[in-house]
Amino acid sequence: MMKNVTHVVVVTLVLAAVSLFIACGGKTQEKSARPAFPPAPVTVAVAEQASIPMQLNAIGNAQAYRAVQVKSMVDGQIQRVLFKQGDDVRAGQLLFQLDKRPFQAALDQAQGKLAQDEATAANSRTQAARDDALLKAGVLAPQEAQAQEAQAAAYTAAVQADKAAVETARVSLGYTDIRAPISGRAGAILVNLGNLVKANDANPLTTLNQISPIYVAFNIPEAQLPAVRAKAQRGLQVQAFVPNQAQPELGTLSFIDNSVDQTTGTIKLMGTFRNQDRKLWPGEFFNVRLVTGVDPHAIVVPATAVQNGESGKYVYVVQPDATAVMQPVTSSRTYRQLAVIDKGIQPGQRVIVDGQYRVIPNGKVQVVRTVPVTPGAQQMADNGPAAGDQQ
Repeated sequence: MMKNVTHVVVVTLVLAAVSLFIACGGKTQEKSARPAFPPAPVTVAVAEQASIPMQLNAIGNAQAYRAVQVKSMVDGQIQRVLFKQGDDVRAGQLLFQLDKRPFQAALDQAQGKLAQDEATAANSRTQAARDDALLKAGVLAPQEAQAQEAQAAAYTAAVQADKAAVETARVSLGYTDIRAPISGRAGAILVNLGNLVKANDANPLTTLNQISPIYVAFNIPEAQLPAVRAKAQRGLQVQAFVPNQAQPELGTLSFIDNSVDQTTGTIKLMGTFRNQDRKLWPGEFFNVRLVTGVDPHAIVVPATAVQNGESGKYVYVVQPDATAVMQPVTSSRTYRQLAVIDKGIQPGQRVIVDGQYRVIPNGKVQVVRTVPVTPGAQQMADNGPAAGDQQ
């Protein structure tokens, strides 16, 4: 009887243990079947193919179209200053006047010497003609006639030298009126009224800058030079972005330097701008863009889709089964709010543009919103590129 009871107890305990094991195993399997994390909510956009301008970006600075240092050609004292610093002056406008009296006196002296020598030369020629007649009559020795003729030639040469001296004195007198050699904007007056100046001194009296038109100089990598040279004859557009201005100033590429700077691996380019409203000022720095053409088949996604990782740039591509896959991409430039994808994405693929920090690679996602790739490519082409575009 005791053995039967013991047997029943053992069987009961075994069945209870088996039931507990099965129950625990079922719960474990049930828990393993459940996902560890819920799908990440994300916003996506569909990669598109669009016509996107091709452009190079750089930092440039404005340079005067022509710049002249105004200097005196003669020594003298400044007697009059006939403009104000910062004035717009025209070519030929009188800027400074030096004391004319010493130069006028020198001119008068040279003219007096010329008149004296002209009279002497005329008398000498008359005497030579008289001696020639006596020589033919046989009443004058040939040596005397030749001497008189040589003297007349010497006086004639002296007259020529006097004329040159008069012209030199007249030119020097003219240099006392210092005029603007070009039209432009006058700088500061560096030598003021009453000061003595020297001919071609190291320090100018003032400087003139022609700023309409104006140059904007910038540098590009030498690797881009062949493409620029191939299209330069067509007249490439240069854009200068003035701070606090909605639209860029437009110019034309007008200069490519004749050598590459070996220390930086860049080459200097210059664009010419009409600058009629004078928004560009010499010495000022700007963001500059050189538009080299249009890529009609560019693949674009919102710039926020492109992430930077240890191995380079990547995007999350949402597969048809709602799985997010990390896809390496190559993107060399942006245009407005779009990233131009050179390699790694095809049109029609969905990429995550918001919520990437919640995404686990190869994990499930929940698309809560699909946004368009904006603004449209045609609208951007009509409005022109924005100041934030990158190479």
